[in-house]
Amino acid sequence: MTGIEKPAAKRLTNFARGALAALMLAAAGAALWQTPAISAEKAVVIPPPAMDEKPAAGTAKAIFAGGCFWGVQGVFQHVKGVTSAVSGYAGGDKDTAVYETVGTGRTGHAEAVEITYEPSEVTYGQLLQVYFSVAHNPTQLNYQGPDRGPQYRSTIFAENDAQKKIAESYIAQLDKAKVFPEPIVTTLETGKTFYPAEDYHQDFLTLNPTYPYIVYNDLPKIENLKTLFPDLYSEKPVLVLAANKS
Repeated sequence: MTGIEKPAAKRLTNFARGALAALMLAAAGAALWQTPAISAEKAVVIPPPAMDEKPAAGTAKAIFAGGCFWGVQGVFQHVKGVTSAVSGYAGGDKDTAVYETVGTGRTGHAEAVEITYEPSEVTYGQLLQVYFSVAHNPTQLNYQGPDRGPQYRSTIFAENDAQKKIAESYIAQLDKAKVFPEPIVTTLETGKTFYPAEDYHQDFLTLNPTYPYIVYNDLPKIENLKTLFPDLYSEKPVLVLAANKS
């Protein structure tokens, strides 16, 4: 088993285990849709950040981790003003930035997405709003849906002090407003390097729209983005492999 077959099989195994557990609960009288392991995360309507950067010329970068990078990348590839969204690893060393090694949960890495964006079109605060509302569930500690382990943690890798302050302020704002049923567990890390993931992980959502994990966990996120953020939604995704070939 090589290339994409290994991670795809792993995701499918995680998904199947979650589904089996949920079916067992259902047989005992539990409601199927109350089990997060087999139900897609619901988007949450949240207010925009009270603190944000001002629109500016040029480009900037943001790095977010929120579970499997396939879905997080897919969401931000559909955001207007984003010129690139690359799946990868952040939080650990270069030597361990390899999918199979990161998957052990012992490298310090999180599956993450590096976003290049134009602050004149979309601000850091708006990206955070999409991140917290649509891209993942920020109240799940060291897991997202069927995926378990610190490599699936909710983390913002701030590129500078300004991003750190905006993120800290927004987390405090959302917790105070109690927009989520549980406290936000998203952590902030600084000074960490981002390492791009293997090519077979890039653009996975777009290239594999019928893959069961994508259908159940990630395609609903794209629909939620389109519904909740129509002014930010772009029908055509910004793809990594297409950019590399140009």
